[in-house]
Amino acid sequence: MKRLLAAAALASGLSLASGAGAAVFVVDALLHSSDGGAGAGLDTVVLDAGDLFTVSVGLDDLWSAGALPRWSDADGLTGDRTATGSDESGEAAGVLIGADFGLLTLNGFSAPYGSLVGQIGAGPGSYRLLGTSFSGAAWASGTLKLFYWDTFTADNSGSVAADVAVVPEPAVWSMMIAGFGLAGTMLRSRRRIAPA
Repeated sequence: MKRLLAAAALASGLSLASGAGAAVFVVDALLHSSDGGAGAGLDTVVLDAGDLFTVSVGLDDLWSAGALPRWSDADGLTGDRTATGSDESGEAAGVLIGADFGLLTLNGFSAPYGSLVGQIGAGPGSYRLLGTSFSGAAWASGTLKLFYWDTFTADNSGSVAADVAVVPEPAVWSMMIAGFGLAGTMLRSRRRIAPA
């Protein structure tokens, strides 16, 4: 009976943690542009207000708002960026591929052109700059939508892989730890009973 309880607790804790889990979403600069694009934002995970979550994108994962110098990472077009010779721009090492284009204001929210922006809910206050690294609480309840922040999509290209992870609640961690503890107890009991 103890074995069954330990296995059930372990399975329950693991399934709750993996349900919260993480997933990678490919955000396309053309399809998921904030000006409407073909898809007008990429639906990702459903969150309740206050849920903790993270979003991370590689600093070398680039997308473009058009002709040079408009290549950036998910932080957007915030300063000079030069090609490495092996990045997505296809330009030779040292060529200026990105520059500061300032902020774009849409629906009362401002963020750098070419940045990764998240939206939960609707109306004022529903957007947040996520960039290459975000960690915080959901500001509303609903589906997290990801956008390439830009106004003209016809010449946008590239995509970034956004790793979105929902952080488990403390109660979930407690159940996981309890499950591991029961599993460990079961294994220790089994070793003591095993014939010599």
